Amino acid sequence: MEYPSLDTAKAGAIRFNTDSSQMEIYDGNQWTGILATSPELQTGGTRGLIFGGEGSNPRNTIQFFNVDSTGNASDFGDMNNERTEGMACASRVRAFAVGGFLGSSPTNYTNILDMVTIASTGNATDFADAHRQTGQAASVASSTRAVTGGGVYSGSNGATNNNIDFFTMASQANGLDFGDLPITSRGVSGCSSPTRGIFFLGDNAGSTRVNTINFVTISTTGNSSDFGDSTVTARYSSGCSNAVRGLNFGGHTGSATNVIDFITIATLGNAKDFGDLLAATSDFGGTGFSSPTRGVVAGGGGISTIQYVQIMTTGNTIDFGDLTAGNQYGAGASNGHGGL
Repeated sequence: MEYPSLDTAKAGAIRFNTDSSQMEIYDGNQWTGILATSPELQTGGTRGLIFGGEGSNPRNTIQFFNVDSTGNASDFGDMNNERTEGMACASRVRAFAVGGFLGSSPTNYTNILDMVTIASTGNATDFADAHRQTGQAASVASSTRAVTGGGVYSGSNGATNNNIDFFTMASQANGLDFGDLPITSRGVSGCSSPTRGIFFLGDNAGSTRVNTINFVTISTTGNSSDFGDSTVTARYSSGCSNAVRGLNFGGHTGSATNVIDFITIATLGNAKDFGDLLAATSDFGGTGFSSPTRGVVAGGGGISTIQYVQIMTTGNTIDFGDLTAGNQYGAGASNGHGGL
C-alpha cells in the first residue's frame, strides 16, 4: 500500500504503515505510531481530569468530563490531600497530579505524586515523589515520560525557580533532574506533541511578565531552547495541544486577558492569534485539556465555565458546560495523545 512520504505529508496526516501494521500520525517532522487502543482511533475516547484547585481554600477533589462531548463535569474521586497550584499529566492509561501548594505558609509546597486510572473513577493512590516541592509550574509529557518546568519551589524559601524535572509514568520511582529553563519563572503553562514539550513562560523571577516560549525534546535531558514569542506577556495561562498544534489560553497580563495563541509544535517561531475566550476567564489559573481535535479550558478566576475550540481551526471559544464548582489553579490532564 502506498502512503504519504515525508516529502509530501502535512502535519496532522494519518497513514497505515503496512510494514508495522500500525496507524501513524505525522507531526511535521516524523511519523509516530498510534496505538489501536488510543483515543485517536476511538470516538469519544478522550477523558479530561481536573485535580484540586481552589475556591477560597485548596481542594482535594478530582473532576472529569468527556473532551469530545459537551456537558457538565462529574465527580471522579479525591486526591490524597487538599492542594492547589499543582501540575498534571497523563499517559493514555494513567493520569498524575504533581506537587502543588498545601496552603497556610507561603513555602508550603509539596512533591506528592498521585495517580489514577483514567478510564475508571475513584480516589487517587500514592505513586512516588516528584524531584522537588513545586507549584505554579507547567507539565508536558510523551506517552511515557512527564516533564515539569519552572514554578515556585519550597526548597528556595518559596522563590521562583528555573528547574526542569521529570519522571517515568510507567515506573513507580521518584522524579529526577532534567535541566533548566533560561530564567526563573512561575505561572508557566505548557503543551506537547508526542516528542516535544513547550513551555510558555510566565514571569521573570516572580515580577516582570514575559512572552518567552521555550521547548525541550522530552526523551532527552538537558536545558530548554528558545522557540519564539507569545503575542501577549502573561502568566497563569492554560495550555493544551494535539500532536501537531499547541494552544495557550488567556492568563494575567496585569488584568485578565481573553487572547488565545497557537503554535505549530514542530516548527520554531512566534505564536499567532487563534481567537478569543468567551470572556477573560482564565485570569488566575484556568485548566487546559485536549483530544486530537478539540482544545478545552475550564475555570480560572474562580468561575465554573468550561469552553472549547477545534484545535486545527481558528476562532473564539464555544460554551461546553460547567465544573462542579467555581475553580482556579486546578491541574488538568487528558489521554488525548498520551500527554499534556
